[in-house]
Amino acid sequence: MKLSEMKQLLVERDIQLTKSLGQNFLHDANQLRRILAVAELKQADRVLEIGPGLGPLTELLAEQVGEVLAIEKDARLVAVLKERFKVGQASRLSASDEGTGGTPILRLLHDDALDYLKRDARDWSEWKMVANLPFSVASPLLVELALAARGPERMVGTLQIEVAKRLHAEPGAPDYGVLTLLVQLNYEPQPWFKIPPSCFFPEPDVDSACFCLVRREPPPLTDDQRGVFIRLVKRSFSQRRKMMLKLLKQDWPQPRLAQEFERLNLSPQIRAEKVSREQFIQLARNLTEAPAA
Repeated sequence: MKLSEMKQLLVERDIQLTKSLGQNFLHDANQLRRILAVAELKQADRVLEIGPGLGPLTELLAEQVGEVLAIEKDARLVAVLKERFKVGQASRLSASDEGTGGTPILRLLHDDALDYLKRDARDWSEWKMVANLPFSVASPLLVELALAARGPERMVGTLQIEVAKRLHAEPGAPDYGVLTLLVQLNYEPQPWFKIPPSCFFPEPDVDSACFCLVRREPPPLTDDQRGVFIRLVKRSFSQRRKMMLKLLKQDWPQPRLAQEFERLNLSPQIRAEKVSREQFIQLARNLTEAPAA
């Protein structure tokens, strides 16, 4: 979908894009092809697309995979997508849940993607997520999928470059924090590349990046341990400049914490930004059996 076509369609439909919804549509064909290459798509793949907008990525996905579930919050854009892809009409793309004879399936949902993910505990383990994520909710969407009991095998998409840096951050770096750890628990970040503002319409005020996250196998923690890990991370970074041990005393007995810190060779004065993912994981394992305060 060319930029001129995108602009014409918006004018014809009298659609004013909403900044609060993070509506910056990626139109550059070269960047779209690079994203698809990173996703390593196969004909049998099932793909979750969040925020399809006017459908430039949707169109390419539907040509390469077996099923696309596209979730769009804006009713005006849902109407455009249904017309563009003839969903609900006789076409090679179907709105049904089951395809026949290898016919590609496109399903459009008019819903808030974050609400949908929280509301329906679905098994995404055989899916990939490929999307130009709405900037306004990219981080919570990634966390929701990354911490799901059965998350996608691969997640690829665009977001603000600052968020991409947080996904890849190492201990001690300024960008290292809650988002880093909650996503990296179950996913291994792959190299990312920059996408300039000119590739979007309207142009955002910041640079963007294409990220790639690959699911770790097997998952490092059980369901119970994962809950402790989340609580640990959020409490430890609740006041970034305070010592981690003092913050955790609100949730676990101080003697037990001191014992575990010593076992992991963690200084009682250490701050959360210096503690690695592996150390948080081991601490979560050890504290799972400890009674919380």
